[in-house]
Amino acid sequence: MKVLVVGNGGREYALAWKFVQSPKVNRVICIPGNGGTATLEKCQNLPMRVDDFDGIARFAGVQGISLVVVGPEDPLAEGIVDYLQAQNIPVFGPTQAGAQIESSKGWAKTLMEEADVPTAKGKVFTDSDQAKSYIKQQLAPIVVKADGLAAGKGVIVAKTVAEAQAGVDQLWEQGFSKLVVEECLQGEELSVFALCDGESFRLLLPAQDHKRVGEGDTGANTGGMGTYAPAPLGTPELLQRVEREVIAPTLAALQKRGIRYCGVLYAGLMVAADGTPKVLEFNCRFGDPETQVILPLLETPLEQLLLACVQGKLESFPALAWQEGCAVCVVAASEGYPGKYEKGKEITGVADVEEMGAMVFQAGTRKKGGQLVTDGGRVLGVTATGPNFESAIANTYKALNKINFEGMYFRQDIAHRVRQNT
Repeated sequence: MKVLVVGNGGREYALAWKFVQSPKVNRVICIPGNGGTATLEKCQNLPMRVDDFDGIARFAGVQGISLVVVGPEDPLAEGIVDYLQAQNIPVFGPTQAGAQIESSKGWAKTLMEEADVPTAKGKVFTDSDQAKSYIKQQLAPIVVKADGLAAGKGVIVAKTVAEAQAGVDQLWEQGFSKLVVEECLQGEELSVFALCDGESFRLLLPAQDHKRVGEGDTGANTGGMGTYAPAPLGTPELLQRVEREVIAPTLAALQKRGIRYCGVLYAGLMVAADGTPKVLEFNCRFGDPETQVILPLLETPLEQLLLACVQGKLESFPALAWQEGCAVCVVAASEGYPGKYEKGKEITGVADVEEMGAMVFQAGTRKKGGQLVTDGGRVLGVTATGPNFESAIANTYKALNKINFEGMYFRQDIAHRVRQNT
């Protein structure tokens, strides 16, 4: 079969990497892909924009693509699934209506309230002065969120009222005309991914992500600086609660609105000290970099699993098979990220890492004159596995130290919560 992956980041590299491992997949096309997907066996890049729905549909139809998998949230929010489905092209991902669960924080908040899904208390505002007045009434700490898509950077966790009010102004100046202001939940974050076919769902391994750029989870929010799985916080008992209290009622509420949700329902949770999970936010796609630790541990063929979702056959699909052990991913970023950074820096050491048996999931890379160079803020996700977290962490940093490019930055404390508890 032929699989088409839409996107160009580390998540899309990880998806393509997993697909090419299957003997049933003879070709993977990435639109547009990156410097890494260009060199994967059985894989090729197609230089096309992710919002060129007509071009993607025509290519998929002519080439007889068996499955389209959409990686990033932007084309999902813009309706790529609706466009491809209208032309009978098998595609994994929610429709534009379903993607609102990520593209509009206000819409998602209303949906959760209707479904009685546990989440932070908050309000939606279309007037910045009213938002600032509400903040003054509620006091800090408090959270301000952009209603629309913001590449994982539209959330301000404010420790003071002044900081929160400044955050309102900041997001307003960036063009967000709708904001969500909500209470600041306390606890540990957990990422839980449910693969859905509209009726049934299956949970993948739970992961924990490090969003902050600095050591000890300090500094600005990023798209993610590292992650690990399976997160010990995600116990079987907790995941049963998440299924019962979060995923099932959310899918039921979507169905009530006439939305068949086929794709990833990504619940970003805050787990309180007493074990109570509450939803921080929903996303409508695979997480990045969580995908880079979940897929290396998945033994079930990914293309068969996603096709079962597209065909509405997930309920009868066999139980998912997982490799024993743990996986850790550390992101190597460009100097200055998540602010301004330079591109075009030569990258070395990737082959050395892969010879060690570790994985280099390329994100912000491209080929230039035969050389691999940086082309983004988050450049590489280096992942290694091990029988336990101690070995997986050691293997990942040993591999990462073989990678080099000018200005390379990475956190030294990924999976520090696991380290503290062992």
